[in-house]
Parts: sequence; C-alpha cells; structure tokens
Amino acid sequence: MEQGKKETKRVLITFDIDRTFIRSTGPNSNHLHRQAFSHALLQVFGIDGTIDVIQHHGSTDPAILVNTLVHYGIPSEVSTEKLSDLKSKMIEYAKGHAKDIGEGLEVTGNLEEVAWMKMEGLGIEKYFSVPHIGGFGSDHIDRGHLVKIAAERAEKLFPGKFDLRVHVGDTPNDIRAAEFGGALAIGVCTGIFGKEELDPASTGGAVVLQNLSDCESFLNLLGL
Repeated sequence: MEQGKKETKRVLITFDIDRTFIRSTGPNSNHLHRQAFSHALLQVFGIDGTIDVIQHHGSTDPAILVNTLVHYGIPSEVSTEKLSDLKSKMIEYAKGHAKDIGEGLEVTGNLEEVAWMKMEGLGIEKYFSVPHIGGFGSDHIDRGHLVKIAAERAEKLFPGKFDLRVHVGDTPNDIRAAEFGGALAIGVCTGIFGKEELDPASTGGAVVLQNLSDCESFLNLLGL
C-alpha cells in the first residue's frame, strides 16, 4: 500500500426490509402484499384465503405460501410442486396493481420482481448497489440460503473477497439466517421482537440494536 493511502475495506451488507427499515401503518398496512398472496391461493388452488391465518414474520414468500396452504388442508408436497405457478400469480397481481405499490408496504423474503417494484415505488431503489444484487424468496424457500446466494452474486459482480459480510433483520429467523449464511448477524428491535427474543436466536456473536437511526454507530460497528 502506498504511503498516505488508506486501505479500502470491502463490506457486503444485506437487509431484511419488512420492519427492519420500513414500517407500514394505517388501515391498508401490507395490503398489496397480502392481496398478492390471496390472489395466488385463489387462482392456483381455488382457495379464498389469507396469510393472516399463520405466523409469517421472518419467513420467505414461498414458505408463507406453503404454510398457508397446509393450514387450508393442502399437503406441503402438493403446494411445493405448484410453487412456480403460485409465485407467477403473485407477480402477476403485483404488476397489475403497481400504482398501489407504496401503500401499506412490507417486504419479507419477497420474490425478486416484487421486491424491486416496491423499492422503486418507495423511492429508495437508488440507495442499493448497481447492478442490483440480493437473495430473494424466488431463489430459495429457506431464508438462510438467501444470505449465501446474495454473497455469491456479489462476489461475481464485484470480484474479490469481502472483508466482512453482514445481514440485518428484525426477527429471530434473520439472526439464524445470517449465521447460517456466514455473515455477522445484526438484529434490530423495530418489529414485533425485542432483544430478549433476538439474542437467544444467535449461536454467538450477533449484535442487537434498538434500530439503525444512529448511522455513525452502525458504521463504526462495521469498522467503516
């Protein structure tokens, strides 16, 4: 390294979005996302249902689809076989209602097309790396694999080893996913889970913050 030049630290940060740095409020909270699920259930299985019948915080879209259908009596192996059709119907609905994309938004392991539509609708897509990278519900049903997939994509697009990989989320599933994917887990108490629930999800090493409002402290934590 030349004298007087600072070494560049390469850090990859992936975020959960629902309740991590976006919170939906009001009577239409998460309306578009919920309706996309309901549309898929109705179109593929003829079920007039809702994802509200299960606990879905911290799950991927495919896992939510399968678990909801199990609740309605569809065997998991049957719904898993139809995941491609179900996801297509969700995307179909989202594209058809793009004008409502910024109303009552939440994102949790979203299908990729839906996720970026929502980021664009909220006006925050510009803050993500270009070309866009990430791990999405359309990639894998297990959230832990999404952290790995995001890292693999980043290493291809930005060749060279990352000094640190970090995943930020508001649920115990995010903590477990980060550690499964080989990233530093940072939990935030911005959703329905507090520190007393996020800490035990870690096998050791996770950091739990109240939120990300103190940008300087967050960057200092990462050595940036």
